[in-house]
Amino acid sequence: MIKDIQSAANLAPAYDLVVVGAGPAGLSAAIEASTHGLAVLLADENESPGGQIYRSVDRASDADLTRMGPDYAAGRRLIERFRGADLSYARRATVWSVGPADEETGDGAHALEVGISLGGIARPIAADRVILATGALERPFPFPGWTMPGVMAAGAAQILMKSSGLVPSGRTILAGTGPLLYLLASQLLRAGVSVIAVVDTTPVENWRLALPHVLSFATSPYALKGLKLLLEVHRHTRVIRGATAIEAVGSGQFSALRVHRSNKSLHIEGDLLLLHQGIAPNLNLTLAAGCDYVWDERLAAFRPNVDGRGASSVSGVSIAGDAAGIVGAVASAHQGELAGLAAALDLNRIGQSVYEQRRAQHAQKLARALRGRTFIDDRFRPGKTFRVPEDDGTIICRCEEITAGKLREVAALGVPGPNQMKAFTRCGMGPCQGRLCGLTAVELLAQCRGVPPGEVGYYRLRPPIKPVTLSELAALPHTEAATIAVAGFVERAHDGAQDATYGSHR
Repeated sequence: MIKDIQSAANLAPAYDLVVVGAGPAGLSAAIEASTHGLAVLLADENESPGGQIYRSVDRASDADLTRMGPDYAAGRRLIERFRGADLSYARRATVWSVGPADEETGDGAHALEVGISLGGIARPIAADRVILATGALERPFPFPGWTMPGVMAAGAAQILMKSSGLVPSGRTILAGTGPLLYLLASQLLRAGVSVIAVVDTTPVENWRLALPHVLSFATSPYALKGLKLLLEVHRHTRVIRGATAIEAVGSGQFSALRVHRSNKSLHIEGDLLLLHQGIAPNLNLTLAAGCDYVWDERLAAFRPNVDGRGASSVSGVSIAGDAAGIVGAVASAHQGELAGLAAALDLNRIGQSVYEQRRAQHAQKLARALRGRTFIDDRFRPGKTFRVPEDDGTIICRCEEITAGKLREVAALGVPGPNQMKAFTRCGMGPCQGRLCGLTAVELLAQCRGVPPGEVGYYRLRPPIKPVTLSELAALPHTEAATIAVAGFVERAHDGAQDATYGSHR
């Protein structure tokens, strides 16, 4: 049975493996590793396991399961397996750093140190291995009016449905691209929401890119489910395809969506606009840990560099699931199993023959789950004009209210990357730490410089990647080097007499 940890004071000083994130990848990694006798800590920010895809599934009613669909209900089996595993589970925990163990405070036996806050207490936890399963974030979707009241992300609406059973009460419009847009539309329709239109912004030319992969998609589990989903949405609401530009309008509150299709324009009145144009790997903790990353042109996003086992460029740190590249819930679970299995091999809990046998089984399931994924990525790749707005008045950074025009002005000064742009504008310096503007800012700068986004790079992220209170930091164990850095000296007691060691600046 799992050990439920409520405070960081109750954490063990060290674990064989720390898994960050309790979605399909994190749960599967923790289960697999614990099966082979590893001391595992699973840390997650949410109240209950499941991540975004399986959020609150363990307490969902039968009506909830029917409304959300069979893929959501499947999460119960995974969580039941997790409940029976022999591991430690820290819910409502914030992991704000991952890095090499402190040479002064570490015992030399563990390579990594994980900064965790839980119950108002922060602690550095030693670990031999770390698996990052931090999932994905909704891609930024900036266009004129997207920040006004009455406009929100589709993922936020789905969170409210899953966690609190709340659904929109007024006329609802969905806009964007991707399978999740249609999935949410179907879930809202089943819940009795007045979905008056789904505006699809998928570029028509995407068909040309996706066509070579259509056979693989047709033989995948996605094909039949996707067809049923599209038919259901088309039967119950209006679907507008081929939108080339959109604009949210209203006097202080969203009241209508203006849709442009080539030379035609539509005006759709509504009370709530839900936006979604795909998801991108959540990189903040990965990059703060020092992991290498690359620009993935198919995803139109950055992703970490990992091998077939999920190992990153940082020794001992692996990445699994959508955090390593968008693969979906089922494939994420299999990637988590592979990462957990690799940890057991690296820590000598299983032999090479056992590893190879189980790896082959997981790899076969993973390959089956990934079939058709290339088609989906190409078919629903967001258009460039929706990723990088042409209108200079469009807000890019919501936290600091920085517009596309301001970023273009700074780009014209010759700044080489987003970190220098941040220094000039504060874009990416707000509470979200670039999560809502990073991709847009990078692509906009790359466009202005006429270079690929990979050459521009991403924000330089450093721990703590989440807010940590001063009281938590003050209560952390103090090293001698840290004390000297602040006070200039550290005092020690030697047989009743005090001795002072001073820093080099004294």
